Amino acid sequence: MFDAQILWKERFGLFVKETGRYLRYIFNGHLVVVFLFLLGTAGYYYQDWVKTLSPDFPAAIIMAVVLAFALAYSPILTFLSEADKIFLLPLETKLGEYFKRSIIFSLLLQSYLLLILLALFMPMHVKVTGGSFRSFFTYLIVLILLKGINLLIRWEVQRYIEPLTHTVDLVIRFCINGVVLYLLFSGANWLLLGVPVLILLLLYGFYRTQTKEKGLKWEYLIEQEEKRMGAFYRVANLFTDVPKLRDRIKRRRWLDFILNSFVYKQNHTFSHLYTRTFFRAGDYFGLFIRLTLIGGAGIYFLTHGPGQTLLALLFLYLTGFQLLPLWNHHQNKLWIDLYPVPYKSKEQSFTNLLSAILILQSLLFGLVVGGKQDWGGAALTAGAGVLFALFFVYIYSKKRRQAQ
Repeated sequence: MFDAQILWKERFGLFVKETGRYLRYIFNGHLVVVFLFLLGTAGYYYQDWVKTLSPDFPAAIIMAVVLAFALAYSPILTFLSEADKIFLLPLETKLGEYFKRSIIFSLLLQSYLLLILLALFMPMHVKVTGGSFRSFFTYLIVLILLKGINLLIRWEVQRYIEPLTHTVDLVIRFCINGVVLYLLFSGANWLLLGVPVLILLLLYGFYRTQTKEKGLKWEYLIEQEEKRMGAFYRVANLFTDVPKLRDRIKRRRWLDFILNSFVYKQNHTFSHLYTRTFFRAGDYFGLFIRLTLIGGAGIYFLTHGPGQTLLALLFLYLTGFQLLPLWNHHQNKLWIDLYPVPYKSKEQSFTNLLSAILILQSLLFGLVVGGKQDWGGAALTAGAGVLFALFFVYIYSKKRRQAQ
């Protein structure tokens, strides 16, 4: 006899086993040490920055916007796989307990993120409002309750197939959550605070009524689950080979002018291949953009003096380290070995591309420092970044590639 609770326990056990296998490599890697050092540096400068805040600083607005997004974005882990749309579809009416447990687990997991964000914002909130850290637990309880409502709404919205409905729902919940949190952090009356919360509950009631006759969208749920696991596998792939990682291709026509600048010659074969792979395959280009933006923001807002140069070098290391898998991206394609091109040409093409990426990032970080009118620091950051990029590419990455 089918038991939804047993099925969920089995799926959860497989999820823990699968993620645990790769988390061992992630937490044993030296990249974790870099992240801890990065967090420590950011925390030091953040503490100094908080001391400079005045009572008119819009802390409530910043907290409301960031936490409202964390509330509105409420993915539900279902542990579904491709075969389930065939084998579990006939049992859809018996899966209520299974999905209830999925929602509860998602709530527990995402509550941890809310706890971290709230802990990050509390020093700023206390400094601006002159309040007490004792309100932390009250705020956390409100956030967890709001997250629960958002997850319930999200579950009902997933029964709609129209993408526009999903987008509109996300925007509406973001706005309502933002109003609730702004009133909460501004110290508004609890009765006033209850009005937008009531609207959120009515929204859940509306969706639940409208979706009573709608079945689950199995293809959508499975696709979302595959995307979440794919994101985890891409992180794990930085530390070890992940056989289950699926490659993704994005066309990005607007970057064709760079690709078209290459001359079609035999010794440029791997230059074409690696550059196209960087721009179009996996998430290499997205990683570069995200780390450059985050690093630039950290350098501009959180650091000064030698700290900004140190932070730039840390982000250069993170970028370079996470681009190293590009070297083996095509290792399982046998036809690559048939190219009548020497191995030295392949190695040179890779090092040239990685050098160009890291040097470009160094110059961008230098410009960010220059934007603070610190031209000496800008020159130091750019210069140190270029030297570090050359060391990373021609010494560190070479040893890493030879060890593989």
